Amino acid sequence: MKMPAAPQKRNRVRDRNNALARPEFMSLNQAATSPQEGRNFSRKQSGQYGNSSEGARERRQSQQLPEEDCMQLNPSFKGIAWNSLMAIDIAMSKRLGVCAHTTSSWGSARSMVKLIGITSHGFPWILGTVICLWKSNTLAGQEVLVNLLLALFLDILTVAGLQKLMKRRGPYEVNPSILDYLVLDVYAFPAGHASRATMVSKFFLNHLVLAIPLRVLLVLWAFSVGLSRIMIGRHHISDVMGGFVTGYLQFNFVEVLWLSSSTCQMLSSLW
Repeated sequence: MKMPAAPQKRNRVRDRNNALARPEFMSLNQAATSPQEGRNFSRKQSGQYGNSSEGARERRQSQQLPEEDCMQLNPSFKGIAWNSLMAIDIAMSKRLGVCAHTTSSWGSARSMVKLIGITSHGFPWILGTVICLWKSNTLAGQEVLVNLLLALFLDILTVAGLQKLMKRRGPYEVNPSILDYLVLDVYAFPAGHASRATMVSKFFLNHLVLAIPLRVLLVLWAFSVGLSRIMIGRHHISDVMGGFVTGYLQFNFVEVLWLSSSTCQMLSSLW
């Protein structure tokens, strides 16, 4: 009755001598599990230790990270160049915004600098053009004034449309004035005052006979208007440059759509 004890002892000795039977090598004898099963197993272990809620919260936060918070290991050269230019534009614009607030370095000159920008505001120019057109008696004067009025309305609509499309804010938190809301000049790009000053200056240089000092003053006036908008913190440098380009393109477009004297006389008779 005691004979089977010998085979059991031999099995124990064999298992003791077999290295794969040891606890630290038990995983080698098990079938390989898929990555999904491994993840499920790790989740079960973390749940056994009471960290399942924290792990789920961390996984949820990692899944909700926006793309801009992720590290781009291989950004494109175009993206690097564009971001660098935008950073330089913002830094230079903030440095030139010396009249952005009354507490700025040139805050005492803010009213005077702001007055330079008002000289290119759309509302005074439209009102002045209408008054001059109403008092004009010559066909040549009416032709120039009607086309100027057309250019001013075109400038307001173009700038308002581009600003609504871009929706770019200025370098400083400067609220638009009531006059800015009247001509829909709310956002920063492109600068409406710079666009209008460029278009009006080019218009007068081409259609009015002016002495050389007045022609130089017109160019300086347009440049001063753009600079004043940067100094009061309303626009970036790129916004003003975009305004200059927009005003020049608008002038060329008005030249293509130039209304003849007979058309202007017919429109003037409707007043």
